Amino acid sequence: MHRWTLLLGFALAIVGIAGATWSYGFRQALDSLAERSAADLALASDRVSTQLQIYQELAVLMADHPALATLQTAADRKAAQALLRSVADKTAALDVFYADRSGKVLVSAAGIAPANVASEGYFHRAMQGALGTGSGVLSTGGRRAYFYAAPSFKAEQGLQGALIVVADVEDVEQTWRGSLPAVFFTNDDGEVFISNRPELLFWRRAEAGLGISPQNGVDVALEVSSYGGHDIWELSWSPYLPQRALHLAVDLPVIGLQGQILVDVAPARRIAVLQSAALAALCLAFGTFLFLTMERRRTLAEANAVLESRVEARTRALQSTNSQLRREVSEREEAEAALKKAQEELVQAGKLSALGQMSAGISHELNQPLMAIQQYAENAEAFLQREQTERVGENLTRIAGMSARMARIIKNLRSFSRNENEPMARVDLVQVINTAVELTASRLETDRVSLDWKPPQGGDPVYAWGGEVRLTQVFVNLINNAADAMLGQADRAITVALDVTQDAGRRLSVSVKDIGPGIREPEKMFDPFYSTKVVSSSEGMGLGLSISYGLLQSFGGNIRGANAAQGAVFTVELDRWSPEDAG
Repeated sequence: MHRWTLLLGFALAIVGIAGATWSYGFRQALDSLAERSAADLALASDRVSTQLQIYQELAVLMADHPALATLQTAADRKAAQALLRSVADKTAALDVFYADRSGKVLVSAAGIAPANVASEGYFHRAMQGALGTGSGVLSTGGRRAYFYAAPSFKAEQGLQGALIVVADVEDVEQTWRGSLPAVFFTNDDGEVFISNRPELLFWRRAEAGLGISPQNGVDVALEVSSYGGHDIWELSWSPYLPQRALHLAVDLPVIGLQGQILVDVAPARRIAVLQSAALAALCLAFGTFLFLTMERRRTLAEANAVLESRVEARTRALQSTNSQLRREVSEREEAEAALKKAQEELVQAGKLSALGQMSAGISHELNQPLMAIQQYAENAEAFLQREQTERVGENLTRIAGMSARMARIIKNLRSFSRNENEPMARVDLVQVINTAVELTASRLETDRVSLDWKPPQGGDPVYAWGGEVRLTQVFVNLINNAADAMLGQADRAITVALDVTQDAGRRLSVSVKDIGPGIREPEKMFDPFYSTKVVSSSEGMGLGLSISYGLLQSFGGNIRGANAAQGAVFTVELDRWSPEDAG
């Protein structure tokens, strides 16, 4: 029984908290909505005032026009009527007319003005020497109009009459109808005279001063209440207006109207409901958690005696499971280390495989300088015995050149096998391609592959940013891959082309093209271990293109491959070297 009493008290507390939260949230939401609505009402009011001000300025400017100075004759009135008609047409005014001091209309642009306006308030104001304003419905056509009456003065004669400009209210409404929440403007009689909702027109303010009601006596359910200092109107008579709306009003003495706005409060109510529901859910969740915790503690206390006997056995089981998990983790770490080592060995094996493919050409390149060194050394010895020191110097110079060539070849081999990193520097791209062609010449000759490589005319070096050894490795890999692709066909040809076009911002590019079967899966060609050759064969492990891609990326280069009309073409792009970059 005590438990159910606590639950009931907690439920009532949640209801009270939710209600207070709803009230506070709704009030805050109404405050925010009122701020936005006030801005919308000010915008609509400024828009109406600005559009009507055009006609006000027109009345002031036209009041003292010379054509209105004398209207004694029919010709004078006809000329004045033509002038006023032209002005009305250009400004979209309903009518522009001139009345004398007695209120008699002497000339009218559209002919819809009454014969005498002496009883109109705007005319009385003009006869006092000030700008008169007014609103009403024209007897001719029944259109709503706004009137501006500007007094007309003559030198030494004083006030002579007034020029009245009639503005079309429907034309003013047309530009903003439906663009905002329900907005309407009431005149001094409390009648809705301008609105962006046609169903509100000509409604009047209620006798109590709150709300509006129709003139035709239709019974409309309209209730006005106040919440948090804001007026809330209950509307149920129009599908185009909110059922509950926040009402705001602002006086516009410049045009003699009062602007009012009705804004749907449903979003504010939804916000308040969501806030109260969220807090109620949070409290309910906390209460549920607290209740379940208390129930759990009670249940645990009752079951404690039974669980104590099982703790020791369970602990032993957990220790055994923990030991087994540690062994599995250790085995997994050993397996990952072994996998990483195997991957590293596989990459090294790929390098050695490529080195093996170049071994025939490399041995030829080393053997030829060695034989030449031996020959030059023997010649130097003979010249030395004859005391021909100049000839001895020439032979020693040639021996030094051959030694440098052998050192460069050995350096290339060592860099390739150990993946040595060179610093970024100026590289003669022509010399790099020449070296790659030399290293692969023996292999290409053995496989009867023709290679077309023509250095640029003039023999000038072409400098690029990169590493000489790594670039040589790239072109050796590309030439060997091209040769491998054509082993199964009779015609075998490789074309190496260097593009040195001096376009601004364009990079240097070297293309290596073959006439083989092309690239079977272009999207995988730079993946490690991807190869179209027989698995575990001596032809390769699928690392050449992957290694080349990595080498070029290491110093800002790029490589791409594509299928040509016959065979495949790989393009290497490199940044140009310039003395400014070196500085």
